[in-house]
Amino acid sequence: MGLSAGAILGVVLAACTASTAIAAPAAPQPVPAPLGSVAEVDGVAAAEWTARWWRWVYAFPAGREPYRDRSGAQCAQGQDADGPVWFLAGTDGRFDAKRRCRVPAGRHLLVPAINMYFHAPLRGENAMSCARVKAEAALNNQALVSAVVLLDGRPLARPVRLVSRCFDTFAASRDSLRERGGRVRAAADGYWLLLPPLAPGRHRLVVGANYGNDADPDFGRMIQNFEYELEIGEPAI
Repeated sequence: MGLSAGAILGVVLAACTASTAIAAPAAPQPVPAPLGSVAEVDGVAAAEWTARWWRWVYAFPAGREPYRDRSGAQCAQGQDADGPVWFLAGTDGRFDAKRRCRVPAGRHLLVPAINMYFHAPLRGENAMSCARVKAEAALNNQALVSAVVLLDGRPLARPVRLVSRCFDTFAASRDSLRERGGRVRAAADGYWLLLPPLAPGRHRLVVGANYGNDADPDFGRMIQNFEYELEIGEPAI
């Protein structure tokens, strides 16, 4: 039908027992409390940040989206140099990622545990209403089996479900519009963490999640893992 759906970024627990070494903080740091589903950063709601996250993902050329990155080499690409939120990517479900990433101090981190994305053409015979697009994006999110996030070996609060408004993924980028085939109506739905800025230094973030929906042969059993070795920069003087 010419429709395009992306399902994405999840993560599961296998990486939680990985042996990657991380330097421990000089003194124990309190476990940061993720912001809730109604939180705002810089006046922007958490769910709206997920729509911006997807625009960030699809601003890359096809085949080079950040969720395909295995090493973290793309970590800083496309980020808002002065923005309050730094985007971390999951995977496309075909591999387990171990990434290194340097993050400026003072940034919130938006982390997908597991989520779905769907879009349809804005106009034409394959166009869909906002309600229909959101229903497609909601697929599998009622069938979450697990979602676990560890920071420096300690569990964080369970990721919260965030449902975006309908948005046009490619409208902000002429290159994306041309490459991806024109304007769309899109929605995202899934489980996320919006973390407050971490203390400067090294941190290890491990994320795991999976769905359990046999009715969806494509992504209903999505099981993924990824981890980040994060280097948080010193605050500016």
